[in-house]
Order: sequence, then C-alpha cells, then structure tokens
Amino acid sequence: MNNRPSFQAFKEKALQREGVQTEYNELKPIYELKKQMVSARLAANLSQEDVATMLHTKKSNISRLESLNTKHLPNLSTLIEYAKAIGFNLEINLKQSIA
Repeated sequence: MNNRPSFQAFKEKALQREGVQTEYNELKPIYELKKQMVSARLAANLSQEDVATMLHTKKSNISRLESLNTKHLPNLSTLIEYAKAIGFNLEINLKQSIA
C-alpha cells in the first residue's frame, strides 16, 4: 500500500512552513519561464541538441538553461537568441505587486 502524499498535498503542506511561501513566490517566475521554454521547444519539434546546434553551443548548455534544478537565470540576450532559434518571440511584462 502506498502511503505517499500526492504532489499537491505535499506542496500545500510545505507552503505552510515558515519562509517556504516567500521562497516559492520568489522562484516562481524563473520556474514558469523555464517551463515555457521547454514547452515552446517541444512545440517547435526540436531537441536540445537541435537548439544547441542552431546556437553554436553544447547540448549541456541548453540543458542547464532549461533546468528547473537551478536558480540561475540567463541573460536577456541569451533568452532572445533561444526564443528566436526555436521560432518564438520573447515578451516581457511587468506587473504591479499586490501589497
């Protein structure tokens, strides 16, 4: 019998811990961007190797760029070139914070 909580239950419990909600909110835009990058690349029917070839870099660099396991955020020019290589445009929005 599997007594492991669902991911949603785990997330809800974790977000109740002190500081976790703040950290989650700070990292959320980075994770959302990286998920969009992977989804866009897959929608373009391209592999990481394909993108690496187009950008004259190594597959490992594309993997690191898309990785959710790093807080590293690439510079804007890298994001623009990545988007262009996969046939997308990069859009950036600023939204006012709710106090």
